Amino acid sequence: MKDKSFREVIAEAMSEEMRRDETVYLMGEEVAQYNGAYKASKGMLEEFGPKRVIDTPISELGFSGIGVGSAMNGCRPIIEFMTFNFSLVAMDQIINNAAKIRYMSGGQWNIPIVFRGPTGSAGQLGATHSQSFESWYASCPGLKVIIPCNPYDAKGLLKSAIRDNNPVIFMESEQMYSDRMMIPNKEYTIPIGKASIKKKGNDVSLVSFGKFMKTALNIAYKLEKENNISVEVIDIRTIRPLDYESILFSVQKTNRLVILEESWPFSSVASEISYFIQEKAFDYLDAPINRITLLDTPAPYASNLVKIWFPNEEKIINAIKKTLYL
Repeated sequence: MKDKSFREVIAEAMSEEMRRDETVYLMGEEVAQYNGAYKASKGMLEEFGPKRVIDTPISELGFSGIGVGSAMNGCRPIIEFMTFNFSLVAMDQIINNAAKIRYMSGGQWNIPIVFRGPTGSAGQLGATHSQSFESWYASCPGLKVIIPCNPYDAKGLLKSAIRDNNPVIFMESEQMYSDRMMIPNKEYTIPIGKASIKKKGNDVSLVSFGKFMKTALNIAYKLEKENNISVEVIDIRTIRPLDYESILFSVQKTNRLVILEESWPFSSVASEISYFIQEKAFDYLDAPINRITLLDTPAPYASNLVKIWFPNEEKIINAIKKTLYL
């Protein structure tokens, strides 16, 4: 075991897969000579050279299209976006090509490609650099969507994503790149589509993912210590395919559900989970499902407004207590 940061394990996962399979390569803005905008590809240019770690112009549509074309011809590209806000420029390639070519070709072409980079807000970055698009991408058949919450999960899930024969959206957080934890020295992968129970509990199920998992766990332990409330915390990890069974099993045990996510409320991941639970476990629920999301506005820039817009600890605790009728 060795203590490593989130950015280190991202580079490590990509490097291990590039050593294992010569068809894997990395392409994006500043990934090579600058070692990545967030230093998540540090040292890779020196090891693999400019043919496999490729700096691109500021042209997301262009290099995403190159990636899709190369995936059709036997490569396994990793396309890095400096932020997923910039992936909007490449939506035509992601949605109309990467997600659909296997289906439209009757399985003649696989598209083993990973689109990865930071997502969500990271402080005062303004409305166009603070957005979460996981529900957008997850709504498109043909795409898999992954958002890890810690370095261990990030490494195992990224390796699985690179090996997958389907296009995968792999979303990270700028605010997690410095997070550290102990990582095994031996190789490992984590299966796509399997949630993780980060904390067991009996009174209420708290479902979340990504960087909000740290908040969810902190609140769960705080409520247990101060109020004797037993919160089960579920990290869904993959938005699509979603591990419905783990959520269902938890709700059948606790009879209450709170969903926490860093996105707008309309057509959110929480909306999908809420519909599923009311359909499959309505008779188990002892209280209405509660969800906590961003406010339904673009991200503000002013720090005082960001505090109101972003779910804070008080809002989350109040939502959990409301679900428990406390």
